[in-house]
Amino acid sequence: MSRGTLARLAYSAAGASLVLTAAQLVLSALNGQVGSAADVDPTEAIVFGALIGIAFPVVGVLIVARRPENRIGRLFCAVAVVFATLAFSSSYADRALRVEPGSLPAGDWAEWVGNWAYAPSFGLLGVFLLLLFPDGRLLSPRWRPVAWAASVGILAAALSSALKPGPLYASKVVNPAGIEGTEGVMNAIQGVGFGLLILGILAAVLSLVFRFRGAQGVERQQLKWLAAAAVFFAATFPFLDAGLGPVLLSLGALGIAGIPAATGIAILRYRLYEIDVIIRRTLVYGVLTAGLAGTYFGIVLTLQQAFRPLTKGSDLAVAGSTLAVAALFQPARRRIQAFVDRRFYRRKYDAAHTLEAFALRLRQQIDLDSLADELRAVVGETMHPAHVSLWLRASEARR
Repeated sequence: MSRGTLARLAYSAAGASLVLTAAQLVLSALNGQVGSAADVDPTEAIVFGALIGIAFPVVGVLIVARRPENRIGRLFCAVAVVFATLAFSSSYADRALRVEPGSLPAGDWAEWVGNWAYAPSFGLLGVFLLLLFPDGRLLSPRWRPVAWAASVGILAAALSSALKPGPLYASKVVNPAGIEGTEGVMNAIQGVGFGLLILGILAAVLSLVFRFRGAQGVERQQLKWLAAAAVFFAATFPFLDAGLGPVLLSLGALGIAGIPAATGIAILRYRLYEIDVIIRRTLVYGVLTAGLAGTYFGIVLTLQQAFRPLTKGSDLAVAGSTLAVAALFQPARRRIQAFVDRRFYRRKYDAAHTLEAFALRLRQQIDLDSLADELRAVVGETMHPAHVSLWLRASEARR
């Protein structure tokens, strides 16, 4: 299949996913009008449709347009179709089976689609994104068996879930495509499929580690973007529960949407090198926030116990704790930032100290030749250029 045909298929898949996402948002909005009576919460479907259903197709199309040789763009377009199909079938089944039973046809089939379509989305992102990132190619031909095994696992998990008889997962609807008398066989196939899928994910993570160890320059920065997105996703994954409220749910969905966003930045190389700044500030302010929060509550409890007879339930302890934490903010930030730079950004830390020492010597140095030699040495030590040249404009007296 030619590259142009693959690109047209990718554009078509992205367009179809956006159409399905729009239809899903309309259904979710309609379900929300009477959803409380049917024990249906449309918040999750709306949030997922607005964030995830748009992020994957948009980033996929951008990569296909700018980097057509990179398979990750086409991968994201395929993932977008799967996610949009899952979201649309879920909202459709909610309306046909729970909100207004019988208002739409084939509600059980819509529920059936959501019962097996999660396996392809799980496998495509968990295995093939890690195997192909960032250039769209495997690390080496030795990783092809991993890709084939993961493909077999995805197919086995999806087919067994689609054909297993009995009620669908987390539903009272009986599987309309279930084959009677094959429950034991389908359970075995499902176990093998998920086993291969989990092994594929672990192997894909291992390939990414090997790739990072041998990466330099641009590729290393690209891998940092994906690692940062993975950490953010892991931190927000517990919030993917509609019962926690729309704000936390949106944060959880944002963790998933951050994967295509970070991947697009890495592949298209837009503000690629800002990842170091993001990681650095996240480390500094994450540790600072945790430390100051613990200090604040510790001081509040201590002061409340110590001055309970005097304050008699007033907010004096809270006010004192707030002032203490405000006074600690800047000193604590400087110390944490110095520790993070010294531990994780040693080259930048050493360069800053070298420049600071040079600035102090610059105030006392009056010999131009010595200053020029020292300046070239400082530039070479901090910037590591291939060549250093210094031009000085001659003064009127020397002319």
